[in-house]
Amino acid sequence: MSSLQQRRERSEHGARSAPEPAVAAGDDPRQFAQVLSAVYDAAMAGERLPARPRSVISDSWDRVLTAGVDPELGGPDNALAVGDLEARRQESGLSLILEDLTRGLDAVIADGDNILVVADRGGRVLWRSGATRVLGKADRLGFVEGASWAENSVGTNAIGTALMSGRAVQVFSAEHFVRSHHSWTCAGAPITDPRTGSVLGVVDVSGPAATIHPTTLALVDAVAKLAESALRDHHRESLDALRAVAAPILARSSGPALAVDNHGWVAAVDAVPPARRVVLPRTLSPGRAWVAGLGECDLDPLPGGWLVRVTGSDEAQRTTVELVLSGSRPQVRVTGGAGVWSHEPSPRHAQILAYLAEQPAGATAAQMSAHLFGVDDRVVT
Repeated sequence: MSSLQQRRERSEHGARSAPEPAVAAGDDPRQFAQVLSAVYDAAMAGERLPARPRSVISDSWDRVLTAGVDPELGGPDNALAVGDLEARRQESGLSLILEDLTRGLDAVIADGDNILVVADRGGRVLWRSGATRVLGKADRLGFVEGASWAENSVGTNAIGTALMSGRAVQVFSAEHFVRSHHSWTCAGAPITDPRTGSVLGVVDVSGPAATIHPTTLALVDAVAKLAESALRDHHRESLDALRAVAAPILARSSGPALAVDNHGWVAAVDAVPPARRVVLPRTLSPGRAWVAGLGECDLDPLPGGWLVRVTGSDEAQRTTVELVLSGSRPQVRVTGGAGVWSHEPSPRHAQILAYLAEQPAGATAAQMSAHLFGVDDRVVT
C-alpha cells in the first residue's frame, strides 16, 4: 500500500488535532510527487486510481469537475483593475491585520523560495510579497494581485480549497487540479472574523514544489489564528471607543437604552439587562425597528455603532441630522431623544453629504462621480 493511501485511510479514521500536511515528515517529496502524478493522470482519464488521494483533495476535485474547470487551461479570469482592487482591499477587513500576517511569516519567505499571499473571502488575491524571481514565476501562472484563485476559477489550490473546506490545507504538486500548477506547492489557512464567525479570507504561502516542508502548513495555520486574535483586540478597542461616545448619551437617556456596534455587540447599557450581543435587523437605518429580545426600539446612529432605545409605549422623540457648512470646519449634528452628538467629516465627505442632502430621491454612482470629479466613470472611487 502506498504512503498516499495509508495517510488517506488514517485521515478517515479518527479526528486530527492539527491540519494534515500534504507531505509528512519522512516522506520523499519526489517519490510522493510521482505517485500523485500517476493518480492525477488516471483520475483525469477516468481510469482506476493506483492510490486514493486525500479526502480534502478528492472532495475538491469533485467540486471542480462539477464547476466545469478545464484541467489543461483552468478557468477564465481577468484580474481586477487597480481601483477595484483597492476597493476590495478596503472592504475585506484584512488590512487591519496585514502587518501581523507579514510579520508572522517573514521567516518562510526570507530565503526567497516562497511568496506570501493574502486573499479575500471570494478567493481574490489582495496582496503578495516575496522575492522577485518567485513572483515572476507566479506571474506566469496568473497568480497576481486581483486574480481569482477560487476553486471554480483555477481548480484545487490552497486558497480556494481552504475557503471551501473551512480549514487549513496544503496542496502539493499534482494535487492541484490544473496541470500547469503541478510544479507548485501551497499552504493556506482561512481567517475568521471573530465578530461574525464568517470567513474574511485566506493567508497562503506558495512556491515551487521542491520547497515543500511539512511544518509550513502548521505555521500558516498558527499565523491565521494569531491574526484572528489581533482582530479580537481591534474589536475590543472599537467597543471601548464606542463606549466612550455612548456613556454621556446613556447618562442623559430618559429610558432603557444600550449602545451596540454594527454587528450587535454591546458596548454599554442603561436600565437594560446586560447582554454580550443583540440581534439587529438585517437592514439598519435610523428610526423605529423591532429588536429581538428588546421589542420595539428606536435606532440612532453613533460613530462606530448604534444607540438602541427601548420605546415601550412611549413615543420617542424624532431624530434629526443636520449638516453645518458655515464654519471653518464642516460638522454633522445628530439630535434625538437621548441627546446630541456631533462629528467632523472630511471636506470630501462633507461635499458628498451636501450633494446627497440636495437629492432626496438619491443619486447613482455615475451622478456622484460627475458631481465630484466632472466625469461619470469614477464610480469605484
